[in-house]
Amino acid sequence: MGRPPARALDVATPQRLLEAAEIEFAASGFKGARLEDVASRAGIRRPSLLYHFPTKQALYTAVVQHAFVRLRLMLQETMNLEANIGVRLEKTVEAFSEFLKANPSLAAVLLREMIDSRGPGHDIILEEVVPLLNEVVLFVKRAGPDEIRSGLPIRAAILQMVADTLLRVVSGPISTPLWGKENHSSTLTRILFLKEKNNACSSQTDRPGHSGTRSAKRKVRPHNNGSG
Repeated sequence: MGRPPARALDVATPQRLLEAAEIEFAASGFKGARLEDVASRAGIRRPSLLYHFPTKQALYTAVVQHAFVRLRLMLQETMNLEANIGVRLEKTVEAFSEFLKANPSLAAVLLREMIDSRGPGHDIILEEVVPLLNEVVLFVKRAGPDEIRSGLPIRAAILQMVADTLLRVVSGPISTPLWGKENHSSTLTRILFLKEKNNACSSQTDRPGHSGTRSAKRKVRPHNNGSG
């Protein structure tokens, strides 16, 4: 086996293994993925892999748990922004979308496990997804009845956005023919979650894809110009 690329050597071995395993599990599933292929992709030999992860199940568990730690931190950051609920919702959806785009193999792994309830990572995903989903549900509920659409099934609405984002990412090259060139997640988020008055208010100063950031800038600019 050849020497691993110089770039790979800059990353700690466990991290390289997790990244390589994510790709292999996404492509071949748990049963089809081979530890030899994971090790080769990471630039090491199989015995070295087993030193860090003694079984394929241990490696798979680590891949899923590591991914959800990163995702939870990212979502918590957007949910805790100092902004109105509309902006925070949009930014949270955008963060989830960007996370999956940056980790397309993970999106495929998650989708595999959701389709095959007998998969070895099924219990792991339940342990990781449900608590994170509960956090997002609580975040939306805290906005109160003045902001959120009356009678909204919050959990179902969140999962609707999750499913849409997952499918769009794993669709790869056929994503544009199916969904179109523009990402309408922000628009869908407002329509699903916000009351009409809040939705209309957001739409007046919104542009697709960057609504929260641009709206905030517009509010600040008059103040900056006046002070200059």
